[in-house]
Amino acid sequence: MNKSFYGWWVTVAAFITFGFAVGLPYYSMPFFYDYYEKSFHWTRPQVTFGFPLAAILTLWVGPILIPRFSPRKLIVAGTGLTFLAFWGFSQMTGSLTWYYFLWFVYTFGYIISGPIPHQIIISQWFRKKRGTAMGIVYVGVGLVSALGTYVVTPLTHSLGFRGSLLVVGCFLFVAWPMAIFVLRDRASDKGQFADGDLVAPAENKLVAKTFGELMAQRSFWLLMIGSFCSIGSIGAINQHMKFVFKDAGFTDQDKLNALWSIASVFIAWSSVSGRLLIGKFADMFPMKYVMTATYFIVAAAIPLLIGVTPSTNPYVFSIVFGFAMGADYMLIPLMAARQFGVNSLARAMAIILPVNTIGQTWVPLGVSLLRAHYGDYHIAMGAVLGLAVIGAVAIALLPKDGADQDMIAEKRIPQATRA
Repeated sequence: MNKSFYGWWVTVAAFITFGFAVGLPYYSMPFFYDYYEKSFHWTRPQVTFGFPLAAILTLWVGPILIPRFSPRKLIVAGTGLTFLAFWGFSQMTGSLTWYYFLWFVYTFGYIISGPIPHQIIISQWFRKKRGTAMGIVYVGVGLVSALGTYVVTPLTHSLGFRGSLLVVGCFLFVAWPMAIFVLRDRASDKGQFADGDLVAPAENKLVAKTFGELMAQRSFWLLMIGSFCSIGSIGAINQHMKFVFKDAGFTDQDKLNALWSIASVFIAWSSVSGRLLIGKFADMFPMKYVMTATYFIVAAAIPLLIGVTPSTNPYVFSIVFGFAMGADYMLIPLMAARQFGVNSLARAMAIILPVNTIGQTWVPLGVSLLRAHYGDYHIAMGAVLGLAVIGAVAIALLPKDGADQDMIAEKRIPQATRA
């Protein structure tokens, strides 16, 4: 590899921008849910309804905006919107309408500055080491979410939950200098090719598929269904973990906060190892097997969460869940690039990510409703376990080759024409 290859600088910059665009705000927000519940006398379904409602209202954002604009410019705009949302959360006085509007602003920012632009950038810069590079970038989410875990508890203790929300929002601006001055959308912007090679990779020659062509493929629906189910399960665990602990007997606020912090730190650090290890495996082994195994690990974490009580500890649950969660999100764009080609990645993820966000948000809402109906989390989390297993089975049904077969077919076209 050329020593002057700029792709690793892009990876470092994306590590930072992705961490602050997603890792800090997304993983810190559930910490504040019980404060909203107490301060504004909202029910748990009301508290958790904001994100799913916003996910529905922003379904159009990905397909319309993502393929049309520079990914790094989207990162700048999206982190700015996320800051505005957190500023608004810090000023709330109890209006659910205002709360839900702020979730719309946050989700808009999340879609245009979160996973999709970072996935597109890394996929354009790497082919042979795409899994490794993507794993490094996703480590940024884990490390910055761990930073948030260390920050929000003492900040809330000293400034109150409003002051803590405002400070978290201000951290978003760390992403701006990296996105503006270091990130570049594709290797050709620096006169280079993916991986620092001397020629463009063969997959770059594939014509980008239209939305209709993507949706006509069985593999597209399997990937969307599988990722929807798994991301929905992960969202349910993330959004309800603190509430599950509270129902399990951790009723003292300080002890509850401390337990949430301990579990979140272990999840964050375990996710780092998951992202690095699974990213490496994705470069070495058939991706469908790596992804299927990861999705089954997500399912295994659910009974471990229910098993956390005041007489036990959250370490096993946190390590298992963190490992799978870290790899889960990262594998979706890698599989999409493998199945449909890097030139189709923006369109594929512009549909898949919003649909996954529906799962990520509406499944937790469903858990809230089931918990309210049955009075505990056992039935609700049993449903989440079933959903996670369905996701793993869908991924197991994917073909192994995907875009590689398209490249073989492209090479055969001239021969067929000559014949």
